[in-house]
Amino acid sequence: MRIETFAMERMQSTYENEVDFNLSESGVQPLTLGELVDDAASRDALLAEGLRYTQSNGTAPLRDAIAALYDGASRDHVQVTNGGSEANYLATWNLVEPGDEVVMMVPNYMQTWGLARGFGAEVREWPLANDGSRWTIDAAALDRLVSPRTKLIVVCNPNNPTGARFEAPDLDRVAAAAARHGSWILSDEIYRGAERDGRETPTMWGRHDRVIVTSGLSKAYGLPGLRIGWIVAPPALVAALWSYHDYTTIAPGALSDALARRALDPARRSRILGRTRSILSRNFPLIAEWLDAHGGLFTYAPPDAGAIVYVRYHHPINSTELVTRLRKEKGVLVVPGDHFGMDGYLRIGFGEDPQYLRTGLERARELIAGLAAQVGG
Repeated sequence: MRIETFAMERMQSTYENEVDFNLSESGVQPLTLGELVDDAASRDALLAEGLRYTQSNGTAPLRDAIAALYDGASRDHVQVTNGGSEANYLATWNLVEPGDEVVMMVPNYMQTWGLARGFGAEVREWPLANDGSRWTIDAAALDRLVSPRTKLIVVCNPNNPTGARFEAPDLDRVAAAAARHGSWILSDEIYRGAERDGRETPTMWGRHDRVIVTSGLSKAYGLPGLRIGWIVAPPALVAALWSYHDYTTIAPGALSDALARRALDPARRSRILGRTRSILSRNFPLIAEWLDAHGGLFTYAPPDAGAIVYVRYHHPINSTELVTRLRKEKGVLVVPGDHFGMDGYLRIGFGEDPQYLRTGLERARELIAGLAAQVGG
């Protein structure tokens, strides 16, 4: 198997610690360990935690806590992974074979796109519709794309990079398209819980008997450093994926498993998600004001969820070239639309401290102003 370079992840891992202002991230400012373990008894329990191999598919209490987020699920429906990326990898590795067809919502996090191609599948892209104010599902287009060869339909809800949330009727249409041909659905829901209006995004879970949900603690929870993700799927598939997990990372870390159980305690989970939504509510007006101040250089649909805004810019410069100039000349890192197969766009993160965000945007403004002057001329 040969896989293509995962352009966005390679760019971020190369430069995110070298720039002055990293606005390429899609999550909120991470919680500290002290904020998560905030009382003496919990700290003592953490210090007493044995640094052993854990249950390799996740401890029973952690799988119970994850299953409680999905109606009708039990611990047997859950595989704990090292991050949402491993969850997506295991599901794709297990299902996709040479000659299969994968229908993928685009734009999207491009991990599954690269993996499916590497495993020998034909990827058929299913574009979101955009009427200028919202990104929406084009169910009719999906119906035309899905065929008897379609092994897997890949969705991301809330969507990366647009931040769009798709509602229950749309998800039912996706499920119906999959059911007609016996296709699986892989629903990446890692931004679920990070909605600006506080209304949790509907899940694909329970809408079709061949649904796989992947998620984790990195985005909505502000806990990317724990590297805890999960798969929720029918028990027979979860058992098969556990065998695949044995060939990758074997088990989650003992401390990460323990801290994830703490994060998913219902009362604490509510507080963590409340913190995330507070950050989004506080910061989005800052970036919206910045975008609107550029005299028509940018157009965008306000995101429903996630600390990201997907911006179309109106200037004849390649997005990777623009991002490279921002990084080299201003020390600011954002994600080019090229990394989602859409030149002319930027994905800008706004989940950091407000002063950090303001200063990074001001640095970028100095370069953007020159582009605006060229457009005006």
